[in-house]
Amino acid sequence: MRPPPRFHWFLPTGGDGRTLANGVHGLGIGGSASGESARPASLEYLSQLAQAADSLGYEAVLTPTGAHCADAWIVTAALIAQTRRLKFLVAFRPGLVEPALAAHMAATFQQLSGGRLLLNVVTGSSGAEQRGFGDRLDHDARYTRAEEFLEVVRRLWSGAEFDHHGWFYELEKAALREPPEQLPEVYLGGSSPAAYEVAARQADCYLTWGEPPKLVAEKVARIRERAAAQGRAIRCGLRIHVITRDTSAQAWADADRLIAGLDEATIAASQRRLRTLESVGQQRMLALHGGSRDDLVVAPNLWAGVGLMRGGAGTALVGSHDEVAERIDEYRQLGIDEFILSGYPHLEEAYAFAEGVRPLFG
Repeated sequence: MRPPPRFHWFLPTGGDGRTLANGVHGLGIGGSASGESARPASLEYLSQLAQAADSLGYEAVLTPTGAHCADAWIVTAALIAQTRRLKFLVAFRPGLVEPALAAHMAATFQQLSGGRLLLNVVTGSSGAEQRGFGDRLDHDARYTRAEEFLEVVRRLWSGAEFDHHGWFYELEKAALREPPEQLPEVYLGGSSPAAYEVAARQADCYLTWGEPPKLVAEKVARIRERAAAQGRAIRCGLRIHVITRDTSAQAWADADRLIAGLDEATIAASQRRLRTLESVGQQRMLALHGGSRDDLVVAPNLWAGVGLMRGGAGTALVGSHDEVAERIDEYRQLGIDEFILSGYPHLEEAYAFAEGVRPLFG
């Protein structure tokens, strides 16, 4: 018998709002340029959302990384004492911090939080943004470096002292004084061949954005086949938005309202920026709607309107509570074990899903 799905929520550290005209901010994995957020990512608001996710039974909150948002490590560290059982899926970029320091940071986080850290490895979707951080590696090289990074981090977590002489890192007598008693699980996503290979060897959970079921099934089969070849089992997770209401009509009306205030010039400008990103997954998101609002329903209850403005996860499950639960169960049958959800605004949508859909899974 399959275990119940694991549900996580998203922490909008780039800002939040009721529409895509003011609910996304910045560029890259986490959002797109669209003016000031209606709800700034203040510590008060993020604390309110984290506490809601904690009390509503979400397992973890994903905190993004990039120039568009607040630093994930600092934000989540500030929320440890504000929550009780909630885990923090902290997105970070290998190459912007040395592996020995990252291992130390993770061990400290585990100690202070009582083992509530999960790690989301992000190699970066934009070469231009990476160069702004001083990182000049290309797309595939960043994945190669990420694998070496994780190998070093895991050796440090083992408690052994060692030397390491690799392509990207040189360490002498590296060791952690207090390795974590509970090792953080590693999440890694991507749609390129390089991403599949590294995830199959290194990730505990492979993440994909919300594509139509047939495309997700192909990804799940591909990553599990590669992991099995390494003698490993791997979980799979789906990163997607959700708009769930008492009736389907209400949900679709609210979906339309999210983009009602966007003019064509604003959408076109956003699409031009998003097309410059190197991420294969981002290009797959853009292909779902082609930059047009004319045909945004790309599968039953799967709406691509978010991707008109937002980078990264660009689709939403839209419908009545029963319909959304049916679609989630469909993805579960395809091999998805975990769901990282979000919606605009995030606080209200966290309640809508937890109260309307979550009870349908027992």
